[in-house]
Amino acid sequence: MAILPICIKGEPVLHTPAAPVTKFDADLRTLVENMYETMDAAPGVGLAAPQVGVGLRLFVYSYETPEGEPWRGVAINPTLLISPAEPGEPDEDIESEGCLSFPGERFPLRRSERAVLTAVDLDQKPFTLDVTGWRARILQHEYDHLDGYLYLDRLGSGDWKTQDRLTRKYRWGVPGLSWTPGVDDIDA
Repeated sequence: MAILPICIKGEPVLHTPAAPVTKFDADLRTLVENMYETMDAAPGVGLAAPQVGVGLRLFVYSYETPEGEPWRGVAINPTLLISPAEPGEPDEDIESEGCLSFPGERFPLRRSERAVLTAVDLDQKPFTLDVTGWRARILQHEYDHLDGYLYLDRLGSGDWKTQDRLTRKYRWGVPGLSWTPGVDDIDA
């Protein structure tokens, strides 16, 4: 297995809808294994293929529930249904999220409390996840990557301006930038 470089905001693959996975072969299995390794090393709770420069509709996720139960898997060619998000401003303490493609920063973002994801696994076996809370947030965040969005694209105007200033400060927002977990220092 290998730890892959993670694309930073500005890399075109992050801002382009991903293509469906059509080949379920050894190369796909290797990609998924490497994505797990990269996500764990980062550390993160999800990682979409576009974040490692691969424009395919798949992501991995890993989270330990409040009850201490592991929740880990891969979603290939997913569809996502969400309940409407509650109106109002997001709570900075409980609704802030970060992104490995905008490392070291977090912003509050209102997300839907419930998400239903339908996908296939590496063996092309269909499955459905019907989740709430942080698991729903993780699925929404990773699914956005497959459609060419970063969570930053959904921020309110004040936070959007802050992330824009940070993008300029770090000289991000251009093609060709990445970082490798365990190799590169990402402290901004």
